[in-house]
Amino acid sequence: MLNVVLYRPEIPANTGNIGRTCVVAGARLHLIGPLGFSLDHRMLRRAGLGYWENLDVTVYEGWNDFLKRCGLAEDGRDERLHLLTKKARRTYAQSTYRDGDYLVFGSESTGIPEELLACAPTRCERIPMLADDASLDNRDAWAAHERSLHPDDGDDGTSPLLRQDICGNFVDPDDYRISALNLSNAAAIVLYEALRQTGFPGMT
Repeated sequence: MLNVVLYRPEIPANTGNIGRTCVVAGARLHLIGPLGFSLDHRMLRRAGLGYWENLDVTVYEGWNDFLKRCGLAEDGRDERLHLLTKKARRTYAQSTYRDGDYLVFGSESTGIPEELLACAPTRCERIPMLADDASLDNRDAWAAHERSLHPDDGDDGTSPLLRQDICGNFVDPDDYRISALNLSNAAAIVLYEALRQTGFPGMT
């Protein structure tokens, strides 16, 4: 069985959609708090429809609680972890997935924190997308918004991402892309690649 992990999800409809996908794919869902909504939120239930009642889902207080309760390496470098981020050099299609792996997706607004990515650069993967100048006519406005979310990144050269990029594990921060897939779409893409590699166990 594969595991989908959402790090501090913020939009209940996305989590509901992902829960539905997990049910039909035979995957477990792990939610790392704090969550941006209540599990009783009507939008989560609406998106999950009747599937939510059949979902194998666990909620954790935080990242360390998740690692400990799932028996994963405390340093976050466990080979079963796949950290999905726009900042990775390797694509998800270049990765190998096995039964029991954990596919980790960050929050809708900020993704997986850079300090977690920098601790496990070899576990990071991305989904290929068009560059901003090929997909966003309003990319300058988006860039201003993105900078407002991370006002201190790179100011003094101490960003974990910048330090790690020297090793070639992350794309050039100057080439950072704003455009991104919806979280539920991204989760479905990677989960089904993992299922394909593992032979779609029990599926017809």
